[in-house]
Amino acid sequence: MDVINRVAVEVNRDRRHRIRFVRDGEIASMSLAELDAGARRIAARLRARGLRPGDRVGVMAGNCMEWVVLDLAVLKAGGVTCGLDAGRFDPSTAIERYGLRMLFVDGGEVATWLSDGGAPEAPLHAGYAPDAPIALKFTSGSTGSAKAMEALVAGVNDSLTAVQEMFAHGDGDDLLVFLRLSLLQQRYWIYSALAFGHDVTITSLEQALPASRAARPTVIMGVPGFYQELSRRLGPIENVGERRRAIQGALGGRVRHLWTGSAPASLATLDYFCDAGVPLYQGYGLNETCIVSKNHPGADRRGSVGRLLPHMSARLDERGVLVVKARHPIVRGYAYCAPGDAEKMFLPSGEVVTQDLARVDEDGYLYILGRVDDVVVLNSGRNVNVAQIEARLREYPAVAEIVLFGHGRPFLVAVVSPAAGANAAAIEAHVRASSAELFPEQQVRGVVVADEPFTVESGQLTPQWKPVRREIFRRHAGAIAALYRRC
Repeated sequence: MDVINRVAVEVNRDRRHRIRFVRDGEIASMSLAELDAGARRIAARLRARGLRPGDRVGVMAGNCMEWVVLDLAVLKAGGVTCGLDAGRFDPSTAIERYGLRMLFVDGGEVATWLSDGGAPEAPLHAGYAPDAPIALKFTSGSTGSAKAMEALVAGVNDSLTAVQEMFAHGDGDDLLVFLRLSLLQQRYWIYSALAFGHDVTITSLEQALPASRAARPTVIMGVPGFYQELSRRLGPIENVGERRRAIQGALGGRVRHLWTGSAPASLATLDYFCDAGVPLYQGYGLNETCIVSKNHPGADRRGSVGRLLPHMSARLDERGVLVVKARHPIVRGYAYCAPGDAEKMFLPSGEVVTQDLARVDEDGYLYILGRVDDVVVLNSGRNVNVAQIEARLREYPAVAEIVLFGHGRPFLVAVVSPAAGANAAAIEAHVRASSAELFPEQQVRGVVVADEPFTVESGQLTPQWKPVRREIFRRHAGAIAALYRRC
């Protein structure tokens, strides 16, 4: 289905389904028809200011109504949205660097435009070609500076269509979105609402739990850390009926399933929700590929990231690295990157080298074993896949996040982001005791417990809550060096 042109060109007259915006427990909402009309009014303003199909519009703002309407207006005008996170990008240089026709750094002007009446009824452009870009998006930057990519219409359409076939979001559903709208994949759910007819609620990460209780969503889009933190708050509830009631109570009482991806979810986290009858479906994808595989109702194998979507194919190279190919690529390469970066990721065959080690079971379920750069080579020559050890150690409730180091060193050391109220001595004892059961080269012999938890704002987590190893090492290099001197 051509979802993007349906959203961009057609007039939406759905007054039954709504988009909600939750802040501090207060809910503002509008019908999808009102949202569409507002977007068309703003699109006309953008065109009057000189925006033409293919032009880029930058948006630098937190999750809010104005972000949503402005993004849709850019689609209505045939433009390309460039979502920029404040603090990560410099607005004074972004216009020239990314070729922006306009840059909006808050919603004041958009809010004023929304109050105007008279949305144009005629389409503002003829529609996007299948290979046209609709967004400039960025890598998470977990292994270096962000790289930019143009997201193409046909690839976005394939992803949205495949997800709708698996999950059948529709009348009665309300999808909660709280990750940053600068991530194109989060804006997918707004396009889904307009194309398939369901409600959607927008809030921020900080407001996710109160927003759930206020809006009572049926589907929640979240990273593993969100669910791990919720399970910590609720605590170990052995009776699955009581656990289900506690989970539903925390999330508004209407959840039919939960989504997760962006980083690996531990089996303990999956078990906590799935065993209680609140399915948590794990999937896999990259910014360079969009969704590759997904567990879903009727095809869910816990611990895997699901089967490949119908438009995706995959193989393992000689190193065991997953290489994937889409019928219509979501991106064709990096628009801005260091020399050689694109060639490592994008092959002339149209395939993408994910840099993830993987395996596929006899029924076609995909398992991600860790990143190629998660393999640490000790000075003994032993190769250690630290991702698997990190996943094991992360199951301890006091460990919010953990990263292992040791390349070229005699043994592994850990840097731990503590959960709220955690005891540093207890964390260190857990890490040492748990890893003592492993092979000698896998054992962690030194532990640094960070004074403050890793955060997105500090640069130690990406916007998708993945640890940024280089930044964590940089911040704790002195403490790590001291461990090696002592041990």
